[in-house]
Amino acid sequence: MAAWKEKYNTYLQKQQHQAIKEEHTNSRLTGGLQEDLQRLMAALGDNGDLVVRDFLLFGNRPAAMIFFSSLVSAEQIREHVLKPLMAPLPLHQDLPEPGPAMAHYIWSTAVQVTEGRAAADIAGLPESAVKGELILLIDGVPEALLMDMRQVELRGVEAPQTEQVIRGPREGFVEKLENNLSLLRYRLQSNDLRIEISPAGARTQSRIALCYIESIADSRLIAEAMRRLSLIHTDGILDAGYIEQFIEDQPLSPFPQVQNTERPDKTVAALLEGRLAILVDGSPFALIIPALFNQFFQTVDDYTERFIMGSLIRMIRLIALACSLFFPALYVSVISFNPELMPTDFAVAISGGRAGVPFPAVLEVLIMEVSMEVLREATIRLPQMIGGALSIVGVLVIGQAAVGAGLASPITVVIVALTTIGSFATPAYNAAIALRMLRFPLIILAGMFGLYGVMIGTILILNHLLFLESFGVPYMSPYIPGKWRDLKDTLVRVPLWWMRRRPSFLHAEDKDRLARQVPSIYEDQILRQEGEIREQSPADHNTARSSRDQ
Repeated sequence: MAAWKEKYNTYLQKQQHQAIKEEHTNSRLTGGLQEDLQRLMAALGDNGDLVVRDFLLFGNRPAAMIFFSSLVSAEQIREHVLKPLMAPLPLHQDLPEPGPAMAHYIWSTAVQVTEGRAAADIAGLPESAVKGELILLIDGVPEALLMDMRQVELRGVEAPQTEQVIRGPREGFVEKLENNLSLLRYRLQSNDLRIEISPAGARTQSRIALCYIESIADSRLIAEAMRRLSLIHTDGILDAGYIEQFIEDQPLSPFPQVQNTERPDKTVAALLEGRLAILVDGSPFALIIPALFNQFFQTVDDYTERFIMGSLIRMIRLIALACSLFFPALYVSVISFNPELMPTDFAVAISGGRAGVPFPAVLEVLIMEVSMEVLREATIRLPQMIGGALSIVGVLVIGQAAVGAGLASPITVVIVALTTIGSFATPAYNAAIALRMLRFPLIILAGMFGLYGVMIGTILILNHLLFLESFGVPYMSPYIPGKWRDLKDTLVRVPLWWMRRRPSFLHAEDKDRLARQVPSIYEDQILRQEGEIREQSPADHNTARSSRDQ
């Protein structure tokens, strides 16, 4: 209690001297160690992890180091900064007189730090300290040396939790920005990769990195991304999701217009197509722009497997998407308005199953869908081991109990279960949420107008999708406007050696991603498919290849 009482009195005194502190904050360093140190401490305030280390520079001149012990490595400071600076003076015979020349001498001959700078204004020193920089003040030197000693313990590189793959890399982004950038450079060892880093957030000063390949990305897209990032004025950026909400084109749309990913390989693939990536310090997700409707239903497995398997799995995934969106609405419309569309035996079986259910079909489906959404949300928020058990109990026990109690028919439970399984097949979590949201108005329209309601809802959804854009690119590209060259990676994924050009809607500076000279093994395959004869003369062979390239 006594300790807290003392802190309380200190806090009141600090409030009384706030005006004095603000006056001192905007002044420059004087070179007097004690005076500069007092002003700096007044600006930093009282913090339990703030360390001030006094020592004699080279054994004969007072100096002090200021840093936050929670942000730096004490061992590295001791070995690479404190130990060289406390070396005996005879080892530094060329030490200049106190002044800017001494700061330069220390930086170039004594300390062993990779990044650092000098600062003469005391206003920026507190901000540097909270970022993990060490401040060195020397008596008689009107400059402070700032050394980047930031070291925060974070988790190591692990497999992405939200984007599991069967065949592909296993590393995922982590919270530290430097680690994420190193993962990108490990996979993209090109001198054309550009990384623009700037802080955002008035209080958090979170570092935002904009990544692109200079020789590929459209310069207008880069300028637009920088413009939108420059317009962000908020207190804090705690995750990449904050950035996403500030830069997307249509915030009121349920469909995501910025893609997020935990995978470095997926990010590099997007950069190679001409897209941009945004990384935030402290977030394990990268944002990819522009993002189109087609991207949210593609996975890494589509490209690491052979194209036949990849295309088949992708089509199955799209069928599951359509089922998850339209299946409940079609069921309600057929049961309520058009039972004659079903075979007679099947209609009789459904009617027998619904005997005793007190609710109309639309209300019955809505109750089951809401129950399933509640169960899914509870499963996500609970710890993994408990959540898995809850999902099994929910599906098996609650579903069976609802049928036994007469609250739902067995066919409704089957329809809702198939819909839920279909929604799990959507790879992107935010896109799956959009489909889950749109399912409810479709069910209500089906309950009001039958198949006409489903048709009206579908037209409204398609109209909205055609209206959307992401950073100036139509959201439904390359379907609308259609272009054969870009359709090679949509419903089906053609062989990689057929995707010679980058997507045209990205307006890449370098449009070719495959060498003009096709490998001979694939060239022979193409020639056979076109019905040409391999043994033809060299002149005819070159003519056929030129016509194919065109």
